[in-house]
Amino acid sequence: MSADSVWLGLRTLVLDRHDRRAEVTAALGLSFVRVKALRMVADQPLTMRALAERLATDPPYVTVMVADLVARGLVTREPHPDDRRARLVTITPAGASAAAEADRILGTAPEPLRALDAADLATLSRIVTRLLSHP
Repeated sequence: MSADSVWLGLRTLVLDRHDRRAEVTAALGLSFVRVKALRMVADQPLTMRALAERLATDPPYVTVMVADLVARGLVTREPHPDDRRARLVTITPAGASAAAEADRILGTAPEPLRALDAADLATLSRIVTRLLSHP
């Protein structure tokens, strides 16, 4: 078995068989990229530029997304306190609640993973931890 075949299996499990993106977008009434932005801003306030970089998208699209999130009361967009040219996007209490719901949905393990016995789950956890420790 090659690393490529294992990778393909992991991708199939996460992105094809147990993809939670549709569930989270339906629950929140937001596109998945808006959910991603909301979760990023829930971690810490970000400038519009930093948010665009983290989302790997262009600044005009982030402006549209953030305007929508502001209109929904999920974030605020204010002048950056240290740089008047920058705008800082900050989560609101409603946004924090929505981000927590997204985390709950996305963080719920699928049934096949929950069905693993303790030894297999411990082995898989050790492997995933090891993989995550490498950049």
